[in-house]
Amino acid sequence: MLPFLSAPPRRVIVFNPAGRYAARQVAEMRAAGTPIIAGIALGRNGELLDGVPLLDSLAQLEEPADAAILYTPPEGTADAVRQCAAAGIPTIVAAAEYVPVHDALRAAHAARAAGSWLLGPNTLGLCVPAAGGGGLLLGSVSPAFCAPGAVALLGRSGTLTLATARLLTRAGIGQRAAIHLGGDTVIGRNPHEWLEAFAGDAATRAVLYCGEIGGDKEYALAEAIAGFPKPVVAVIVGRHAPADRQMGHAGALIGAERESAARKLAALAEAGAHVAPTPYAAIGILKELTTP
Repeated sequence: MLPFLSAPPRRVIVFNPAGRYAARQVAEMRAAGTPIIAGIALGRNGELLDGVPLLDSLAQLEEPADAAILYTPPEGTADAVRQCAAAGIPTIVAAAEYVPVHDALRAAHAARAAGSWLLGPNTLGLCVPAAGGGGLLLGSVSPAFCAPGAVALLGRSGTLTLATARLLTRAGIGQRAAIHLGGDTVIGRNPHEWLEAFAGDAATRAVLYCGEIGGDKEYALAEAIAGFPKPVVAVIVGRHAPADRQMGHAGALIGAERESAARKLAALAEAGAHVAPTPYAAIGILKELTTP
């Protein structure tokens, strides 16, 4: 079971919360009700940032944190993830893009070894909407785009995750959670691991996976779908992208035919997924699957 679903975080910390982007996100998370209890900002111990106490290190926390949001620059992300993993923090969100590949590998390994769930690098985080507003916001997946429900939304592209959440909500399809897994080639947990984590979640009736060209993570996802007990709807964007050209970010590059949208969709369909050419088509399929 995913830690943020089985026990919503009560003590959230933010690394490097004072930057312009981070400060805006911290304000949004607090407005949504995220219980941010401290920021980690080296050299600013004892200061307050809009009422949030700043510390030099995790060691200064009176009680362990149960979630961490990292706005650390790319070159410091691996070290920050390792610190969080060593502290036993179960949910870690690493926002930075352009984290060096070997650093991302080390960060992902450390988090996995500790049993932590790492989103990113290069992620907008997640939102678990709740009835009446609020819910859990870790990152910048706007709660205004989401509505509580039974569809788990998993996305590889941040923009696509946001847009799809909003389309689902407008169509009257609520989300169990809206999760941006991360757009880089190396991410903390791969799509099939997220899918498997939702298998035992009684509140999830279906999963919508929004993938893209590049990489081969969808083939492991296809293997997992074959034994998954709930409907899976899959969209792969980039069907008309030219080969060997990077599209948007590091994870979206067709380096071989198996990394194309067509091949991925074929593999997912063969495994039993309901494949859709666009998010709009996916919503139509989900309506049929989730309508009593």
